[in-house]
Amino acid sequence: MTIKTHFETLPPIREIISTHNLKTRKTLGQHFLLDLNLTDRIARCAGNISDGTVFEIGPGPGSLTRSLLKAGARHVIAIERDPRCITALTGLVDAAAGRLKVVEGDAQHIDLTELAPPPRRIVANLPYNISTVLLTSWISKGNAFKNMTLMFQNEVARRIVADPGTKVYGRLSVVCNWRANTDFLFKIPARAFTPPPKVSSALVSIKPYTSLSDTVELSDLEMVTAAAFGQRRKMLRSSLKTLDCNTLTLLDSARIDPTKRAEELTIDDYTRLAEGFSHLRKAALRKH
Repeated sequence: MTIKTHFETLPPIREIISTHNLKTRKTLGQHFLLDLNLTDRIARCAGNISDGTVFEIGPGPGSLTRSLLKAGARHVIAIERDPRCITALTGLVDAAAGRLKVVEGDAQHIDLTELAPPPRRIVANLPYNISTVLLTSWISKGNAFKNMTLMFQNEVARRIVADPGTKVYGRLSVVCNWRANTDFLFKIPARAFTPPPKVSSALVSIKPYTSLSDTVELSDLEMVTAAAFGQRRKMLRSSLKTLDCNTLTLLDSARIDPTKRAEELTIDDYTRLAEGFSHLRKAALRKH
């Protein structure tokens, strides 16, 4: 019997939810996708997943997990903190014949890079309440992941892919596009989920650059962007005063007009600001 036949004999997702009493929990940010045509589409967006490992966060009853396996994933590691869902996935683990491993735990406290060698990919319908925390953590790993195909609230997705000069361009836009090429794939209506969230969602492709500059630390970039966008209506000569350095010296070293505002700067501008901030901070430490 082929793996495909095994999948075809599995109970429908709704039956699995009923059998295991998988009532969604707000504390876990759970919203289940039941439409296998939609999860198949998401899996296809991840590209060729026949090599390496695909990580899924919060598989729930396993809709997207099934689609990833059907799409040819060589190995899937699903991170799940809800014991009920882990039990519900037992049949799928058996049907996958060694291609699926379920790890119990909170994805916020798990280093995915320690669970499998490269190439690594992440494909997930992320819990809304921790989605940006997880993304920032993965971005900090540089090119440890070949690509990420992730679902967010629509407004968060728009911020991730935003261009300079737009209203939604902000800290998340800078941090993500500093390390990766981002692409808005498609919007997903709230009615596609059970229970329907109050807002629509969207799928985003994030492909880390294979070659990364090591002249800037993420922590410095986060501090600079926090200051700039924390008071985005002010000119940079004012908003950056929250940084512990001479603001005008910093802007001059980065070759940036002090009268500009946060949303006007490019990723390269912010990279130079972060680099300059690091140099000024280290120089101040040496004096003391």
